[in-house]
Amino acid sequence: MAIPIKNAEAIRRMREACAIAAEILAKLKEQARPGVTTYDLDQIGRDLIASYGARSAPYGYRHGSGRPFPAYTCLSVNEEVVHGIGSLKRILRDGDIIALDVTVEYNGYIGDNAITVPIGHIAPRVAELLKVTERALYIGIEQAQVGNRIGDISHAIQVYVEAHGFGIVREMVGHGVGQSMHEEPQIPNFGRKGTGEKIKPGMTLAIEPMVNLGVHQVRTLSDGWTIVTADGKPSAHFEHTVLTTDSGPEILTVPRAAS
Repeated sequence: MAIPIKNAEAIRRMREACAIAAEILAKLKEQARPGVTTYDLDQIGRDLIASYGARSAPYGYRHGSGRPFPAYTCLSVNEEVVHGIGSLKRILRDGDIIALDVTVEYNGYIGDNAITVPIGHIAPRVAELLKVTERALYIGIEQAQVGNRIGDISHAIQVYVEAHGFGIVREMVGHGVGQSMHEEPQIPNFGRKGTGEKIKPGMTLAIEPMVNLGVHQVRTLSDGWTIVTADGKPSAHFEHTVLTTDSGPEILTVPRAAS
């Protein structure tokens, strides 16, 4: 299937949606602290999304399990890799980490971004996990150059992450994004240079390394959504939506005040 190429109007709308997603993520990050439940955070996310006149893209989304996603944001704590569902039973405590994943639809287009943040003081190796995963994101983005191939992004992330002794999740990957939350191409966080589709101007790509402290294997909880590490060790997730241009990749998920 061909990778969608965005025209000027689509890119304008993508910039709007991505800026809103970034602003909501920044505000949600400020609320992540000890004593707060992930349900509370999700409700804050719901209200923030509504305040921008946007819609939560994951809310009600269905995948292979057939179950609609029941939350407005994806909030994944510690061993939860992605797709964590806000819960009154999950109270953030000192030493936790939480991945905040905000995806919104605005004016027909999607903005998608994520960050993993520490709650209070975290163990040194977990702090390194966050640092390496975030740096891997930017290393991947650097490879989103016109003329390169998708595999160049994947390979760069893999080499950097594995050099630090962490596990790269195989089952979930980055992806194209636009009018749909998931478009072509798939962007694994592992792979070979020079493989995959050629990168052209006007592609909008959600690049998102998901990295585990221990083994790369994961499993799905009985809710049909939450993905957790197979060994119960922490995982980190960082994501930006990127526009490919002749002058290099442009990160779209930045707040308007910072753009």
